[in-house]
This record gives sequence, structure tokens and C-alpha cells, in this order.
Amino acid sequence: MSRFISLIVVSCCVCMAGDYGFKSAPLTSVKLLDGFWLSRFETNRNVTVWTNFNKCEETGRIANFINAAKYAKGTFEGTPFNDSDVFKVIEGAAYTLSTHPDEKLEAYLDELIGHIAAAQEPDGYLYTARTLGYDNGMIDGEFNYGIMGPVRWSNISFSHELYNLGHLYEAAVAYYEATGKRTLLDVAIRSADLVDRTFGPGETQLKDVSGHEEIELALCKLFRVTGETRYLKLAKHLLDTRGHNDLGARPGFVKWEDGGVLKGDSPEMLLHRQKHKPVLQQTEAEGHAVCAGYLYSGMTDIAALMEQDDYRKAVDILWENVVGHKLHLTGGVGARPHGESYGDNYELPNESAYLETCAAIANALWNQRMFLLHGDSMYVDVLERIIYNGFLSGISLSGDEFFYPNPMASKGGYARSKWFGCSCCPVNIVRFIPQIPQFAYATRENCAYVNLFVASEAKLPLDSGAVTLRQETAYPWEGRTHIRISPAVEGQRFALALRVPGWAIGRPVPSDLYVQTNPGSLNDVSILLNGNKLQLNLKKGYCVLEQEWKDGDVVEMVMNMPVRRIRAHEKVAADKGRLAVERGPIVYCAEGVDNGDNVYNLILPEDAVFKLADTTICGQTFPALDGQGVALFTDLKENAIREEQSVIRLIPYFAWCHRGAGQMHTWLPCDRRKAIAASSIMVTASHCNESDTTEAIFDGVSPMASNDLEIPRMTFWPHLGTEEWIEMTADSELSLKGIDVYWFDDEPTGRCRLPESWQVLWRTEENAPWQAMPCECPVAKDQFCRVEFPKPFNVKYLRLNIKLRPEFSGGILEARFIND
Repeated sequence: MSRFISLIVVSCCVCMAGDYGFKSAPLTSVKLLDGFWLSRFETNRNVTVWTNFNKCEETGRIANFINAAKYAKGTFEGTPFNDSDVFKVIEGAAYTLSTHPDEKLEAYLDELIGHIAAAQEPDGYLYTARTLGYDNGMIDGEFNYGIMGPVRWSNISFSHELYNLGHLYEAAVAYYEATGKRTLLDVAIRSADLVDRTFGPGETQLKDVSGHEEIELALCKLFRVTGETRYLKLAKHLLDTRGHNDLGARPGFVKWEDGGVLKGDSPEMLLHRQKHKPVLQQTEAEGHAVCAGYLYSGMTDIAALMEQDDYRKAVDILWENVVGHKLHLTGGVGARPHGESYGDNYELPNESAYLETCAAIANALWNQRMFLLHGDSMYVDVLERIIYNGFLSGISLSGDEFFYPNPMASKGGYARSKWFGCSCCPVNIVRFIPQIPQFAYATRENCAYVNLFVASEAKLPLDSGAVTLRQETAYPWEGRTHIRISPAVEGQRFALALRVPGWAIGRPVPSDLYVQTNPGSLNDVSILLNGNKLQLNLKKGYCVLEQEWKDGDVVEMVMNMPVRRIRAHEKVAADKGRLAVERGPIVYCAEGVDNGDNVYNLILPEDAVFKLADTTICGQTFPALDGQGVALFTDLKENAIREEQSVIRLIPYFAWCHRGAGQMHTWLPCDRRKAIAASSIMVTASHCNESDTTEAIFDGVSPMASNDLEIPRMTFWPHLGTEEWIEMTADSELSLKGIDVYWFDDEPTGRCRLPESWQVLWRTEENAPWQAMPCECPVAKDQFCRVEFPKPFNVKYLRLNIKLRPEFSGGILEARFIND
């Protein structure tokens, strides 16, 4: 206990006079003009806000607050973290109101906020699940700690009590700043005061932290609007406490096991919730990706607001790890579906990539803070990559359907949904879109920064007086933007800093994780002042123009926008032999609906030439790219692969899956070894790992060895020692003399081995019984294992029964029929 108290004493003595060195543009000072983002803002305002509120009503989320005010026990609907969904929609609606007054929306919010205020308990506690008697149930006579503990705060690793409150505080600040009304802010203050009394270094205070970070950054926002330093100290206390899992029991609540670890907080769960180490000792992004993004945002706030150099160094290290090792090309993070978590360094899969929309939002908010902390354009490069790609794919063009994961490739069958049981992504989207305009501009003392190229008008406060910038651009489709200057007074002297995007000068991300095969350079960028071309000298990625300005001065920025091929770092196994395609900040993908319903059989050579074309999706027209490539097809009669020249159409990644749940891929093969030839053989299996495909069996790619990890494969992983099967159905009868099978065996690194045994079966009709082929089935490594039939058979249906070795899985790299 004494060590913890001394740690907190240090926390309480730190200076709190600091702030970010760079300031975002005030939300009300930026007006969107006709362009890319205006239509999305309007869709969010007119469709998404109300869609979310309607769903919150339909699913009982709002009724929970109404019933909590009546203490109507037993009426709770949903799961305890549903409170946060309502708060997030309120926050988004408040941002909308700040720039677009709406009497109907404001009246709706006032009524809803009244319900929330009435639901708050007298001491400030607000958690409708507990007020309404939500019950996790009992397991073997003991309380089930699945979500909510038996008493307040007793299971905050899972209960989301503090997480919900974080979103309450953000919503309260947003609504107060938009309307000046204090009702929700007062609710937030009463709540924060309770949390401050409950958690801290005192002998009777709790020494635990939320399993889902969010309250830390929200307390910083509450400090900003109230000036109450206790909230800032509390935010730092919670951050300092995280990872110290041996600080003592929670008084009177829960028993602790040896070592002070709460029952249920396994090492894996501690890692999942970033509680495995103190935050200042964490050097690698690990665990739940959304939690991590909110944690790093809160740490960055503390680094700035409390001038904590150790926190600054910590977030710098974590950011370098993410951008250098764990960032998908779309800006998405959180590769693993299990735990919605970060993977290992360079673990950047395609089909199985999770990339939750909320994680993209958290990553964007963190990168915005990192820019405000350091003033370097590289953070905006990442922010821009996210908002145009990995975030924007999360919402449909119509504004009422949503992705939860945003994979880099799909074999088909994946589509957006109207809502989810856990619907954090739709309600996060609605609060994020209205914030984008203020990301476009920033200020520092007497310098105005243009960070994003957005058709807009901004009035920015500088030391020498307010300056108005009017930006006209067709970005992201065109690389030209005009900025008209209106100074406060004629001859006003100030600096204008124009961000030169990394993608324009050969650096798609600020690391070596992705590179352009034909890199751009400063020669691809021109900046003109009143028609006169300027010499470019960059400082932290900005071209800075400092002079005395007169009304009507025009700065024009021109960036060449050729199609760029992107290569991933050699340690990214999933992208070996593949290249992606970008134009400007937009990542492109191939979708089945444009390419004969199949994209896995496509090869797009490294030197492919592209032509711009238009594509219309859901009534909106976007630039598409048509590139000359090759499509592969299996010719079963000739036992060969047929190549056909093909024009491959690519569309913006954010626009995929609006025309059916078909195939999609962002990383297309450059040669035959990665492509899967389209086959007239339909292959099904007892099980196929989600990262593999049954289509690999007849793709015509011959392995180099049984442990060839560079080509597509089919495996039964994680099934171990089981009996499995593969069935093959041809579109017409084939005359076969036998079959060759090349078995997958990834010894010594993996758990797949040659099978213990296998058998070939056949039948003539779909519902006829299977008959065993009377032949020997050899098992050997690094070669095709041939089975010769006693005589030629005319068959349409073939089956392999496979017995895996005990404690091992297995699979097939390739198969081919013997028909000559």
C-alpha cells in the first residue's frame, strides 16, 4: 500500500498548467462546402443520427433510463454497456447541433437527457443495469462475474461501469458546448465527483481500473470544461494504477487470489485489457484494439495537460510500434477476431483481419492527439488514411447500415448490418463524422495549419487576429486545392502551414511497413502563391508560408495523383507476392460484382497500366480504375491452367459491398503462385480454417514442398486427431484414371502433419451411397501422392476420407486429376 500511496502523491504534485501546443479548429468555426465530406455529414445528420436513436428505442436502451427513474426492478433490456450507446448518439447529435441548429433534434435530446438525469441515483451513481436489478445469474452456487459484480464497482474489469461514464462525460461536454444547457453536464459532474470519492489512494478507496478504457480521456474533457483539477488528477490516477495488480483488496467486495489477482483476471485477460504492465512500461500495442486506442488517447492527454514527459515518451514508443508493425493499409488496427485484439508484429492478415470500426475511430482520435502534441504531419497522414478507408467502409453510403469488422478481403457472404447485439460501431460512427471538419485545420500561436483538404471555410484565431481560409477542392479525387485568404486586417502577418501528404512524396505511411513501388517525390507537388510557383522546403511535413497577407491572396496546391502500387514489408506473410493499389489517399479493391464474381483468380502484374473510369454505386459516382491483368481458370479435361487476359476493375475500398455480399480483395497477386484458378469443381469439406480455402485444392499452383507457406492452402486447423472429409463435385462427368494429392505439413513450426491415412470414395449420383475405391493411398512428404484407379471411371462425385494424426491437424496444398 505504501508504494502505491507514494506513487499517487507524485501524481498529485505534478504541474497542471500545460496543454497541447497545437489547437484543433473550433468545431463551430469550420463550415463544410460542397464536396466529398458535405454529403457524408448531411447523411449522418439526416439519416444516421435518427437511425441510431430509433434503434436505441426499439432495443430498450432508452427505456432502461425511463424505467431506472421509476426503480422498476426486473425491466432491464440488453446488456449493461448499452447505456454507453445512448451517450454516444447524444454526443454525435450535439456536434451536429453545434453547426446545424435543429429544433426537433434539440427537443428530443432535452427530453432524453431529462430521463437520464432522473435515472441517476441520489449520490451520482448511474448504471441502469444495477438500478433495474440486472442479474448475471449464479454458476455452481457462486456469483457469475461475467459482466456485473454483486455490488457497485466490484467487477469493473468486465462491468463497463466506468466505461459507460466516460461516454456520459463526453456527451455532456459536447451538449453543453453546443447549447449552453447544463442538465447533462450536472449529471456528469455528480457522477465524476462520486468516482473521485470512490477511487484513489486513500485507505477506504478502491484500487482498481476499468477493463475497458475510456473514462480517462473523458475526465480530461470534463476538466477542460469545468476547470476542476480533481478530474485531471483522477484521470492520471487511473492511468498510473493500471498494471499494478497487487495493490490490495477492494474493501469489503471481492476476494483476491494469491498474488493479488482478481478471480477471472487471467494473464491473458490482463493483457487483453492492457493491465499486464504499468502503462509507462508498455512498449507494444497489445490486447483489445479499441481499449488500447482510448488508453493511448488518455495517456496523450495527460502528457499534454500535465506536461508529463514520461507519458509523452511512452505514447511515442507505442505509436511507432503500431505504425511500423501493426497498421493495416486502410489504417485499421486489431488484426485478431479473438478478443478483437492486436496481433503480433507484422501479423496483418486479409480475410481474417478483424479491424473493428470502433478501433479505426479510436486510432484516428489518438493520431489527432499525437499531432496536437507534436505538430508533425506524419500523424495526420495516418489520420487521413483511416478516415478515407478503414473508418469510412464501416458505414454504408445510405448511412443506415454498418460494418463491425472491416476485413481486407472476403470470400463472399459478408455484408453490412442494420444493427448489432453489441452495437458500439454504429453509435461511434455517428459521433465521429461531425468531428472530421475540425481535424482539417489547426493553429499554433500565429500559424494556421491546413491538415486535410476539405471543401470548407474556416475562421481561425491567431495571435495577430482571426483569419478566414476558404478551401475549394475536389479532393480526394483530384489533387488540386485552392485556398483563398481573408486576413483580419490588410497586411496581417502570419504563417500558413500546408501539409504535404506522405502519399504524394513516396511515403504512404510514416514507416517502412508499406512502400510505393514507384515512389513519388517533391517533384510531384507544386505550391503557387497568386500564380507564382514557390520553392518547397518542408518542416515536419509542412510547407510554411509566412508573410503579410492581403484579402484575396490565393494559395494553390497541386499534387500529382498517379495510380501507385503498394508493397508490404517482407515480414508481412499475408501480402507476400501481392501488391495493393492506391490513388491519392484512397485504397482500392477488386470486387466480385465487377470481375465475373471472382477476384481470387485474378493476377494484376506489377507493371499493369491503369485507366480512370467512372463507377456508380447506390446512385453515387466514383473514380474506378481499370487495369490490364490475367484471370486463371482450371481446365480439368486438359489437367491444366488456362490464362485469359482480363480488364480488372478496382473501386474505392470504402464503397465495397453495396451491390451484394460477393468476393473482395485489396492485395492482388502479381504472379500465378498466389492466385486461385477458378474451377468448375465445387469442393466442400468437413471443416476449413477461416484463413484458408477449399478453392486452393484445384488452383493449379504446384507446391515447392509440403511446408510451402507461400501459396494458398486448405487445412482442417484447429481440428486435431479427427476424421475429416473433402468432397469434390464436377459440373459434368469426368473420365478419371486417378488423383494426385499434395499434403500440407508445416513441421517443425506448426501443428499440421501428413495424415495418418486416407481413402478415396466415389458415387455416380448425388444421393447414392459412397463406394470405396479399391486402391492403395500412399502418404509421403514433399511430393504428390498418387492414387491410380483399377480402371478409368466416369465420375462426377469424388470424396476423400482423411484420418488426422493424434494431436495434429492437416491439410492439402494441391490436387489434380489423372485423366490421360
